[in-house]
Amino acid sequence: MPLTFAQADALFRQDKLNELVADSEGQRFLKLRSLNRAEYLERLFQFAGIPRPDVGSRQLFEAAFNAGIRIASIEACAREIYGEEREQRRACEAKLVNQLYRVQEFNWGGLHQNSLEKTIVDNYVKKITDYEALCRCVENELLTSMRGYVICSWYNHWTSIIIEDIFKDHPNVLPAVGLVKKVDFFVRDTPFDLKVTYLPEGYLSEKRKIANQRPELTLLKRAARENDLPIATDLADSALLQDLWAKVSDHPSDQCKRLVAELQNFRNELVAKIEQDPTDVIRWLYENQGERRFDASNRLFLVLVDQRNYFDSWKLKRAKPLMEAKISAYLDSCGNNPGRRIEFDWKGEHYSTVSDVIVVRHR
Repeated sequence: MPLTFAQADALFRQDKLNELVADSEGQRFLKLRSLNRAEYLERLFQFAGIPRPDVGSRQLFEAAFNAGIRIASIEACAREIYGEEREQRRACEAKLVNQLYRVQEFNWGGLHQNSLEKTIVDNYVKKITDYEALCRCVENELLTSMRGYVICSWYNHWTSIIIEDIFKDHPNVLPAVGLVKKVDFFVRDTPFDLKVTYLPEGYLSEKRKIANQRPELTLLKRAARENDLPIATDLADSALLQDLWAKVSDHPSDQCKRLVAELQNFRNELVAKIEQDPTDVIRWLYENQGERRFDASNRLFLVLVDQRNYFDSWKLKRAKPLMEAKISAYLDSCGNNPGRRIEFDWKGEHYSTVSDVIVVRHR
């Protein structure tokens, strides 16, 4: 028996996308969902030559599924809509990339999207009782932090769109144009949620421990003390790691040069292993998700690595020609069944998903 709308919707909500993909009606459901906005669905009915059902906007998705609109029509309509929207972005893309290169640092200023309001309330609203002091803090601290927050958010937003367009422009990719959760596009019928990330520091730390290597920060602190280099006391560990790496790298002693070379080599060898077989790092990325954002949907991880300076890996998000070369090479060669089956555990539950890694590195 073919899947009903209710059955397909239940599978989708349970993150069982690959069970949907294995069924022709499930595939149709997923691709319809990628058009799940009223204006897109209305256009689909027109595209397919079927009168729009007399239902409200919220019922239109189910009505489209039950109308039996063919997958070929759904795909053609999605490509047409994407092509029109893409043309508008393409006209100003070169200017946008040029503007993105003006960002010289990536510093959230201590503010993050999930805790922006809480940070302001806890550190300013509830902490300061003097009005003049509050005004000084707003002028000297908060406005600077807000500027960093806005610039980082702007940079992430537009580089994400550019990267997604590289994927969606490829002939082996069907774009999801309706901003559907869990699916950014389909690679040869396999749905993927794109995640752009860097070499995970937690994964690196875990691998150093397994290899009986001391933490990077511990070794850099020791080198700093032995060479009379200042160690900041007001920085979080992640910022302190970058700060000490730079100081030790700039020191002329052979000891410092050897340490930096050893740390760099360990990272480079780990990246090479990920390129050869990313299964382990994929499992780690799934198993170390935050609880609020957990899901087991198919994910395609784009791991950015600037081996000239690992702390500048964020800059590769705007390196469009480099991105295009790496992404196109992957999509050209991934075959009819992209990704690899990944089994992982989370909070006592066992999950199975399809995922893969594309390493974009600059040497």
